[in-house]
Amino acid sequence: MDLKWTKKDLLSLYDLSRDEILCILNTAEEFKKVSQRNVKKVPALRGRTVVNLFVEPSTRTRVSFELAEQRLSADIINMNADASSFRKGETLLDTLYNIQALQADIIVIRHSATGAPNFLARSLDMGIVNAGDGAHSHPTQALLDIFTIREKKGHVEGLNVVIVGDILHSRVARSNMWGLLKLGANVTFAGPATLVPREFEQLGVRVCHDLKEAVANADVINMLRIQMERQESGFFPSVGEYSKFFGINQDMMRYIKPDALIMHPGPINRGVELDSFVADGPQSVILEQVTNGLAIRMAVLYLVAGCLK
Repeated sequence: MDLKWTKKDLLSLYDLSRDEILCILNTAEEFKKVSQRNVKKVPALRGRTVVNLFVEPSTRTRVSFELAEQRLSADIINMNADASSFRKGETLLDTLYNIQALQADIIVIRHSATGAPNFLARSLDMGIVNAGDGAHSHPTQALLDIFTIREKKGHVEGLNVVIVGDILHSRVARSNMWGLLKLGANVTFAGPATLVPREFEQLGVRVCHDLKEAVANADVINMLRIQMERQESGFFPSVGEYSKFFGINQDMMRYIKPDALIMHPGPINRGVELDSFVADGPQSVILEQVTNGLAIRMAVLYLVAGCLK
């Protein structure tokens, strides 16, 4: 099957068709082989300039994108929002108009404002790659999660995937949901009722407020990081209580199938979402997610660059 990519931007998985998602996954398979060579570099983006603008703090995603750009032989500019023109009152769009005037090709952006990458994509000729915006979307994280599932299980269609945690505020959960549903998986959201409202059922997912029930037939369990400010906001009484009812420890593993995958987008709050027995155990694929993130981001940058003028 000939799967083609025709977009200059990657904004969300909601915008992509099943075939476009598969195109990225298949391209990433080829780029993963590059990282297994002695010389881990290809000239695919030679002569292209990629700007990394992380207005919201990031370590894992930023390092992964930078390494992907290096592996593709791109020229890289890293912008520090704290020292940029934003501090002088310049708008985000004006800043990027200036970067575009310098003939940059792609901008990788993380921003706390929901919809910022979509707004920029409508206004700029540069390729826009969304590295996370507000509680809206984190497409490359979802793609690397789905890539890992397909790699380990051989397929996605028909699998029971459970995502546990703060679904209400999670761009990772939303992005995974759209990608998994389009590829035919069965998706369950699990967590406290305050963080997993029943309204999500209208999008085609199952909602469950009992972890043992949620994971009973799960093929994949993706644990989201709990942000401590949620406790201060009253979404759950205490971290200890959250961990007791919605964390996975050695005892909870008795209710989970022995071939189920344990995933986490990182960083892990050990002893909260997962204890070390689980995070470092044989069913965990957390570090494989990190490895696969590099291949996914190489694939995305390569495909986006191929659609630029």
